[in-house]
Amino acid sequence: MSLSLFWRIFLLNAAVLVLATVLLLLGPVTVSAPVVLTEVVVLTVGLAAMLVANALLLRVGLAPLQRLTRTMRTIDLLRPGHRLAVTGQSGIADLIRTFNAMLDRLEAERATSAARALSAQESERRRIARELHDEIGQTLTAVLLDLKRVADRAPEPMRDELHEVQESTRNSLDEIRRIARRLRPGVLDELGLASALKALTTEYRTAGLTVHRDIAADLPDLDDQVELVLYRTAQEGLTNVVRHSGARNAHLVLRRAAGGIELRVRDDGRGLLATPEGAGIRGMRERALLVGADLSIGPDVTGGTDVCLRVPLPDGTT
Repeated sequence: MSLSLFWRIFLLNAAVLVLATVLLLLGPVTVSAPVVLTEVVVLTVGLAAMLVANALLLRVGLAPLQRLTRTMRTIDLLRPGHRLAVTGQSGIADLIRTFNAMLDRLEAERATSAARALSAQESERRRIARELHDEIGQTLTAVLLDLKRVADRAPEPMRDELHEVQESTRNSLDEIRRIARRLRPGVLDELGLASALKALTTEYRTAGLTVHRDIAADLPDLDDQVELVLYRTAQEGLTNVVRHSGARNAHLVLRRAAGGIELRVRDDGRGLLATPEGAGIRGMRERALLVGADLSIGPDVTGGTDVCLRVPLPDGTT
């Protein structure tokens, strides 16, 4: 018959007390009135032995609870899959099973809610990108045409100033188009992942940063969700390189790996700092969960940072 945690602790304490009582009744020790020093010593030693025995028995009996407590402190729903082995007697084993079942429910609910949130985010990005391109972009294009017409008819002193205004407007139009591409890259929908990543690396090349790319030619056909996760991870990785690393070189690699696809973004910058993960990295982890991928972020051999995303592929994918 299995016993609850309450009865196990009660019986452990009762066994120690019964043993102490039996030893006191059957042993040669007696208590005088008044108590003499030797009797005090014997009783003190007996009490200490009883407490030590009780502590050892409780430590053995409650060890699974300590393991459960350590696991609860380190659980992160963005790193799913960790479960505690079911050990111990009935009460503790039931508690561990309940905790593992609770983690299953929480991870499933987190994945579902994250999928809805990211889907809504992509829809909103698509809408904003379309409005930037169709509304503001067309308006600025019309302004450029008007400025050109006015500049052609303006007297010479004003023409140079109008040309400067034209240049500023043209730069604003280019910036709006760049923002729209980052919000929703049309090349990803039209030409596929490889072309989108090539365009992305070109866009992130600056005066102080060189972005090298190595995109395999034998990539399998991927569904839209996987391609979007790979693209967003590469985009966020390169954004972090530009903003935080101080690197001079970055490498983007997309290739086949054992059972899946591997994306790596590496740099030779300052490396990982002792700071909590920001919203960008947590966003990458949430996206990885959507496609069952594994995201790891660690130091690179050059001293910088290595972001690695491994996406498993279904059996039979070519």
